[in-house]
Amino acid sequence: MSFVKIYHIATEPDWERRSDVYAPDGWRREGFVHCSTDEQVVRVANHLFAGRHDLVLLLIDPARLGALVVWEDTAGAGEDFPHVYGPIETAAVVTAEPFPCGSDGTFDWWAPPS
Repeated sequence: MSFVKIYHIATEPDWERRSDVYAPDGWRREGFVHCSTDEQVVRVANHLFAGRHDLVLLLIDPARLGALVVWEDTAGAGEDFPHVYGPIETAAVVTAEPFPCGSDGTFDWWAPPS
């Protein structure tokens, strides 16, 4: 794949509610959808979703989005994350794979699609 890869960790219930767009609760609350790079996604999963077995990892092609993608450090931690300022069109989702934690409740490295 020759595009910039960004990922979003979705819950199965949120992903199952999609139609032609995916609009998670976070987007409604904050005005953007939190995303990660392949270097960030496991760390984010362990920080926010430890112990969860009901997750789906979305690989998103930013070029297919109608919404703006902004790289920013909203947490003030010195690291930029991609944020999608609008719902995500399902046509922009390249893959949606189950993303459960391991038996110890943590997430481990996985090989991103090439």
